[in-house]
Amino acid sequence: MRFRGPPPPRILLNNVSCMRNAQTVLRDINVSVHDGAALVLTGANGSGKTTFLRMLAGFSRPSAGEILWNGHDIASPGVYQQYRLQLNWLSLKDAIKDKLTVLENVAWFEVLEGKSGRALPALELMGLGRLANEKPRMLSMGQRKRVQLARLLAIDRPIWLLDEPSVALDDEGVRLLEHIIAEHRKKGGIVFVATHLPIKMEDAMCLRLPPRFPRRKTFLDLIR
Repeated sequence: MRFRGPPPPRILLNNVSCMRNAQTVLRDINVSVHDGAALVLTGANGSGKTTFLRMLAGFSRPSAGEILWNGHDIASPGVYQQYRLQLNWLSLKDAIKDKLTVLENVAWFEVLEGKSGRALPALELMGLGRLANEKPRMLSMGQRKRVQLARLLAIDRPIWLLDEPSVALDDEGVRLLEHIIAEHRKKGGIVFVATHLPIKMEDAMCLRLPPRFPRRKTFLDLIR
């Protein structure tokens, strides 16, 4: 009888380091991520959280080590073309076009995926159904973030890279974010989250990145 071992990780970071402006931002990162997993990146401003996500997205390359997807280096041209189709990127820049309606801002990305029928239900889930035909200039910062999250649902790719996804969200918005992350993981989706705010995720791995420079004393330190 042949015994099967555990499945290989979907994504593997093997001794990954990254330099920026001739300075080491990340050093010797080793992470194994399986389907349905979540990895939370924490750390001080400038510790490399966004840099970490950009490497995973293939926007920049490690200065050492390798990032493997299904056992293949994502830096390989043929591999990257397939890998990038698995990614859903949410950044602090919302890329919302004020000339389009709220619905069109989501549906446009859906059309690029060759999909249809997901945009409006996604907006309704995020509490924006009544604003679907309005122009984005009417939206608050929190509502614009919800539009970004609706895009995640409409595009429906398996690997989410989320950079500070809860910024500007109210308590209800954070709960909706936690809900869609949980549902995505139930379907086998993978979530990477860079955040300095608490987001509830069951059985999430946590990677705290060390500060790049020693902290300088502040006025508060001097008066203690």
